Formats: sequence, C-alpha cells, structure tokens
Amino acid sequence: MIRDLEKVAGKLVHEEAHRLIIIDTTLRDGEQSAGVAFSHKEKMTIARKLDGLGVDIIEAGIPVMGKSEQKVIYDMLSANLHADILTWNRMCIKDIEATLVTGATHAHISVPVSDIQIRHKLRTTRNDLITTYKKVLDYARSHNLEVSIGAEDASRADESFLIDIYAIAISYGVKRIRYADTLSVLNPFSAYERIQQLTQRLAQHFNITPRLLSQTLGIDFHGHNDFGLGTANALGAFKAGARIISCSVNGLGERAGNTPLEEIVLALSHMEGCVTSIDMKKIMEVSKLVELYSGRTLQASKPIVGDMVFSHEAGIHVDGLIKDRRNYTYLDPAILGREHHMVMGKHFGKYKRIN
Repeated sequence: MIRDLEKVAGKLVHEEAHRLIIIDTTLRDGEQSAGVAFSHKEKMTIARKLDGLGVDIIEAGIPVMGKSEQKVIYDMLSANLHADILTWNRMCIKDIEATLVTGATHAHISVPVSDIQIRHKLRTTRNDLITTYKKVLDYARSHNLEVSIGAEDASRADESFLIDIYAIAISYGVKRIRYADTLSVLNPFSAYERIQQLTQRLAQHFNITPRLLSQTLGIDFHGHNDFGLGTANALGAFKAGARIISCSVNGLGERAGNTPLEEIVLALSHMEGCVTSIDMKKIMEVSKLVELYSGRTLQASKPIVGDMVFSHEAGIHVDGLIKDRRNYTYLDPAILGREHHMVMGKHFGKYKRIN
C-alpha cells in the first residue's frame, strides 16, 4: 500500500512538473502589432475561441486605454468563460483604477526593471521606482485584486535588483511573476540559465528549496521572436522551471512578434511530454481567425499552421510516405485535424507532372 501511494505521489509530482500553463496575449501584445486593431466583436470572438481552445489565462487588454477597451473586457468577464481574464497595467494607480472599472479580479502589473528603461523611459531612479511600485501594489492588493508582476526588460536588468523586485512582489502575496525578454536578447541556453538562476536566488532569498518555491510560485516566461528564437527560448525557460508561457496565436505581437502559441504547445507536448489543456484540433481554426482579423497573412511554410507544411513534392519523400508515413512524419498532421498532400512538380520523380 505504501509503495502504491509513493507511486501515485511521484506521478502527481511528475505531472505537475510537466504541466504547461498558457497565458495567451493575442488580444494585448498581439494587438500592439503595427497596423493591427481588433473590433469589439472580433475581440469577443477571439476570446471565445481561445477559451474553447483551452487557454488557461487570456490577457485581454489594457483598460486604461479607454471606455471601449474597458467595455470589451467587462463583456469577456460576463461571458462565463473558463479561462481567467487578465488585464495588463502599467505601474500606475490610474491603470489599476481602470482595471477596477471592468470588474476584473486578475491584474498584471508591468514594472520596467532595466537601468536603461528606468533612466530613459521612466526618467527616475531605482529607489523612486521601488517607492512607486510598493504604492501601486498596496493599492491593487487593498482592492482585493489577484496580482501578477511582470519584470519588463528583465533580460537586460541587474540581477540583484531584479531579485529585489520579485521578492517585494512575493512579500505582497503575489503568486505569479513574469520574466520578460522584451527585446529578444536571449537564446535558448541563456534563457535556461537565467530562469534556473532566478529560481535558485529567490529560493535562497526566502531560505527555502527551489522545489518548494516552484510549488508556491508560478514563473511566467514572456519572449519575443526578433531572432526567430521565440519558441526555442520559451522551451529553454520551461526546462529551467518556467511552467507558464506567455504567447500568442500565430506569434502575433510587437516587431517580429511573440512566442507562437501553436509552436510552443506542439513542441513541448511532443518533445517533452508536457500535459496541456489545449485542444490541438482547434488550433487551425483559431489561427485562421486571427490571421483574418489581424490582416497578417501567414507564410505557407509557417510551422504548424502554414498551408504547405504537410505538403510534399520530392519523389524520395513521396515514395517514403506511401510506403510508411513514419519515414517522413514525426509530427502527425492528424493531431491538428490536417492531412498530408502530394504536390505534382519538378521533383516528383517518375510520377506524372501537371503542366
């Protein structure tokens, strides 16, 4: 009996360590893409589709932008979605006031933490930033908001100062912190090292084990894709202990975009055996919807969701697929409700071409 209980406990620990939690930021960071603006109806439709997809948390928008943004967030909150609805806020009390207008109970507060942003964006000092930071945290917590803290430009911040920012958040009862690689300066190896070091140093700060810390604190990795490493960096961060990944459908987002939801979900579920609530067969539908509403046309070879990623022309590949699809299939298109297509062309070998 004891051995059976030990096996069950071990299985639960393993499953928790391999549970991927998705924060979808299509409606926030995705909409910040140059030239992208979703209507009220489009945002509501996307939110419902994301909920049906199985997203854990929907980062719905920025309430301080105005009444129209507040109204659509209010409507999302009234739609009885299963996903938590999260608002995004600057480190300002007026932003928190705008969140309260929507009726939201989950608020994300972004704190610029690199010296270049503290000095040249906020035009302040570290000490003054911490004073403001605590006031905003006090205000949000006093209004019973479930707060998450995001360290903006964390990958260019002084590590000791970054630990201080997170430690203050934890002391206020914050249970989720975000490490934002805002300018995409990391690679998969440095992303792994940064998250591993962060976990170790926070555990040392609170005099607990890294394992206990991971059981009580959610680490969220928010990456960008400027060097085409958005998915790889998120994978590295997850391996190091960031069980929450902030991402967007089709990788929509600022500049070159964010970690693509479809890529990180498929990569982690197939390569790492992660457990996820995402319904794979709904990915294509949501991808096409966001492509339509955003006006950002996807490349035919876009991983996972591109029109041609399961199409084959080369004779050697077609021959191998006909004999046994495992010859040239690792990611089965059927998982996504898709199928292989054979394309007649120059490389089709002995098969008849279409002129």
